[in-house]
Amino acid sequence: MASRENPSDKLGARIRWRRKHLVDLTRALHARGHQVYAGLAPRSPLRASLDTLPAENIFTLPLRNSLDLGSAIKLSRILRERRIEIVHAHMARDYPLAALAARITSGVRLVITRHVLFPLGRVHALTFSRAARVVAVSEAVAQALRSQNLFPNNRLRVIPNGVELSRFNVQGGDVHRRKWRERFGAAYLIGIVGELSRVKGQEDFVRAAAIVTRACAVPVHFLIIGEDKSPAGEERARILQLIADLRLTDHVHLLGRLDGDALLSILSSLDVFVSASRSEAFGLATVEAMAAGAAVVATATAGASEIISDGVTGRIVPVGDSPTMATAILELLRDEGARQRLGTEARAMVSCRYKLDRMVAETERVYCEALEDQREG
Repeated sequence: MASRENPSDKLGARIRWRRKHLVDLTRALHARGHQVYAGLAPRSPLRASLDTLPAENIFTLPLRNSLDLGSAIKLSRILRERRIEIVHAHMARDYPLAALAARITSGVRLVITRHVLFPLGRVHALTFSRAARVVAVSEAVAQALRSQNLFPNNRLRVIPNGVELSRFNVQGGDVHRRKWRERFGAAYLIGIVGELSRVKGQEDFVRAAAIVTRACAVPVHFLIIGEDKSPAGEERARILQLIADLRLTDHVHLLGRLDGDALLSILSSLDVFVSASRSEAFGLATVEAMAAGAAVVATATAGASEIISDGVTGRIVPVGDSPTMATAILELLRDEGARQRLGTEARAMVSCRYKLDRMVAETERVYCEALEDQREG
């Protein structure tokens, strides 16, 4: 079986987890013996991450927009020449191109993964009707797709994103915690990860930080990890202004975008991880924090509520409610046993439900179903 990933070249922390999903899936399928190809836009940052693939398995497509007929024709030619059986598309802009290429190439089946909750436009109605299978990364995304009625429901599968649990060394957490506490002079560290934007709720997080800081007799520091992709840096400026207005400059730190080992080090050091999102389809950063053994406080978005069992694997608070968020953080800071219990239960849950191997195996099953439908047809 062969598969071909069709990513976008857009940058930004907003799609970090979609790129990570694609890279993890591609690497794992290749390691399992599949012949995997990746079609990348020019200057795509994914190229460096796909270093386990043979160079000849990575090709470039213009991918100018969703109606780029030239990219679709070029992709169709590659599908025929390399006898590719599955085209797997992950970005909405690329769905129509992949669908057209599969349509005009004999023997090719289309699989689409949907990562977000936003409704799809009219151009995607025909695209999804051509898909052999549609994968939703959460039940919330699946419900959003069902509500649009774009394709037969029996083609829909829910496969949550997975993480490589072995990368999260809980035993090394004390080392990371000492390092970051010494850097900031903190007794406790609270963190949030995500692109700087209103939907990610950093302002709610900062307002909660003000309440926690006033209530604690020891220094508590708050780390905001995420990139500002706004045109003039207005998102970062807005958050910095709020920090200044609340006199939190010495307590709240914007660290920019962190990936790889740097992000793992931060996650392993946190006493509490916060997801303050106004809307969340899945929440990979939350799952990664849980894998690192952090106690989690998350707003009651569809994605977070699907991942976290309140009071068992984390705490759920109302969306946009900074005082309640602050209360949950304070309760965990004052109860080390509760923090450890939530962190332990969270990691165990991730090990059971969100392991990368499980995600890959379920995706393989989807490919097999798509090919079997073709044989039966």
